[in-house]
Amino acid sequence: MSGASRHYVLAAGGTGGHLIPAFALAVELERRGHHVALVTDERGAKIPGKPDFMPAHVLPAGRLAKSPVALLKGLSAIWQGRAMALRLFESFEPSCVIGFGGYPALPALLAAHSAKIPTVIHEQNAVLGRVNRFLAKRVDAIATAYGEVDRLDPKLWGKVHRVGNPVRPEVLALRGEPFPEFTEDSLFRVLVTGGSQGASVLSEVVPDGLAMLPPALRHRLQVTQQCRPEDLEAVRARYASHEIPAELGTYFEDMQSRLAGTHLFIGRAGASTIAELTAVGRPAILVPLPIATDDHQAANTREMVSAGGARAIRQTGFTPKELAKQVQAMAQHPHTLANAAHAAWNCGLPNAVSDLADLVESFGGEPIMDVIRVDTRSAAPAGQEQLA
Repeated sequence: MSGASRHYVLAAGGTGGHLIPAFALAVELERRGHHVALVTDERGAKIPGKPDFMPAHVLPAGRLAKSPVALLKGLSAIWQGRAMALRLFESFEPSCVIGFGGYPALPALLAAHSAKIPTVIHEQNAVLGRVNRFLAKRVDAIATAYGEVDRLDPKLWGKVHRVGNPVRPEVLALRGEPFPEFTEDSLFRVLVTGGSQGASVLSEVVPDGLAMLPPALRHRLQVTQQCRPEDLEAVRARYASHEIPAELGTYFEDMQSRLAGTHLFIGRAGASTIAELTAVGRPAILVPLPIATDDHQAANTREMVSAGGARAIRQTGFTPKELAKQVQAMAQHPHTLANAAHAAWNCGLPNAVSDLADLVESFGGEPIMDVIRVDTRSAAPAGQEQLA
């Protein structure tokens, strides 16, 4: 292949956490004139948001389980997927194969390695995932979202590029907007979400915790909360009993417009959530999912908490009283909340998708200048810098 237009294969596991950054990269690469194909599993092919221009190839994806029978079954599926990926590469001729983690990415990356096609992996979390850990020594470059990544062999730091997590354009557009006005008299808008399915612990704790706030804060509350369908009516009754205005739903289509007006976020610490909070500059109280693999959600909170943009509460200690204490500490004065918003904003990496695309384009074409190892975040106050 010659010229500016090249072919790239993106391989990602069947969850939104793996596929959202893959979709964002696909849009950017297509905008730059390249052709992009997706490799995933059956579950991943059904995740909403896939760009129409990108064909999806479903490959078998086995898991490496401990049971001998399950292990053999998993290895067989991986080998079958690898063979199918090699056939795809023969016709599509990718310049590079980019993996976003998850077992469905494994066969494609193994096939690329054997075919001597350049490979890049992107790690969304602050802990290197199992598949990326397995591939790390074999790939040409490792793109990370955090400056500190657990389970990453220090010997491999020479090929690490910190780019961040790609964020949806409609959310990124909010980065240049000021933090919503928050005074002693204004509404106090709180957004509560628990990931794609909501989280029952948030439904149980948050209404009672917010009810324990001092009257000066409690009487100004305006809550938006995502709940599981089975929790909806019980949560509505709790807010009604506390006389706190709350809009509840199982899914909000216009999450970016709700985030735009939010003063404080309460929820899980998934990679996409933190990327959006830091892109926009919204302070948060984060409750890491305790069953997350390698406790990666707790690791995801470190940078934002250290900067002063968030507070983290382990689920075992997430009680109404503790929540009320932390909310009051962040919001008792208008300037404390604004300062936390500014600290969160400073953690954002708004150029993640273009930096990742630059890295990917450096394989299979003309060499480009490696400018993305340098941390280029601006320290300008939130709302005072427009994106170029």
